[in-house]
Amino acid sequence: MGQEQPVFSIVVPTYDRPKQLAACLQALGGLDYARESFEVIVVDDGSKTPAEAVVASFDDRLQVTLIVQLHSGPATARNAGAMRARGKYLAFTDDDCLPAPDWLQALTVRFDRAPDHLVGGRIINALPENPYSTAAQLLIDYMYAHYNSDRHHANFFASNNLAVTAERFRAIGGFDTSFPLPAGEDREFCDRWLHYGYEMTYDPEVLVYHAHALTFRSFWRQQFRYGRGAFDFHRVRAQRKQKGIRLQAPSFYLNLLRYSFSQGRRGRRLVLAGLLLVSQGAITMGFLREKFAREKFALSQYAADRRNRIQGMR
Repeated sequence: MGQEQPVFSIVVPTYDRPKQLAACLQALGGLDYARESFEVIVVDDGSKTPAEAVVASFDDRLQVTLIVQLHSGPATARNAGAMRARGKYLAFTDDDCLPAPDWLQALTVRFDRAPDHLVGGRIINALPENPYSTAAQLLIDYMYAHYNSDRHHANFFASNNLAVTAERFRAIGGFDTSFPLPAGEDREFCDRWLHYGYEMTYDPEVLVYHAHALTFRSFWRQQFRYGRGAFDFHRVRAQRKQKGIRLQAPSFYLNLLRYSFSQGRRGRRLVLAGLLLVSQGAITMGFLREKFAREKFALSQYAADRRNRIQGMR
């Protein structure tokens, strides 16, 4: 007899973070959910240090499958995992995340109430003493407060804590693989989901702890990538809506600064506000870098096409 279909397929993309992946799988092995009712699919996105040994060490605790692909980015990796998945629902998290023991239970409760919704949960910084990790999470928290003020009509979820029916995920094409970086592909997926007329629900009881250690340099690089991803998101969104690129109003950034002063310990608020200003500088530079790179590529393509047309006329 064939294996019984699991309720959930948990998809975890990974790239050269074996220690973090092991911690993630340890957390998944501790889920308070029947082992036969969920599977874990790890997608190794071309790591220099293969994930095979880490994944194999959890064979006795998890129904776990490893997929190895050439380095193509997390959007492609998640789609590869989703294509292999057998579960009714797809639950996505990242290799540096630790889902709470009741993660799947909370998702089950939510899907019982809203079976066809895209569900996103709360993300908690697992490294509160790291100011850069705290600032990075503060930015996500602000975006959730801004876009998901009505939790039953949400607009944005990060890809390290979201779940969806496998059927609808595949029907709308999964994550957009034209996003090669870990940036922007989750915003685009949520926007496309809403474009199809589907609904999103934010449930703060669906908890994932994010343990992404950052330094000033890696924080800057992360935010720079977010800027590049933001341009690609706005570019794709403008094409879909057949409108020009529209950016956030100035009030969005003013409210971000205000938000930083309302969160965390009083002694760290100024530091966090400063880091959020740094993040906006990095995001702006990344946005402009991607914009100019796209324009340069388009001009080179136009020039090549023009040369080919001229040669064809001779």
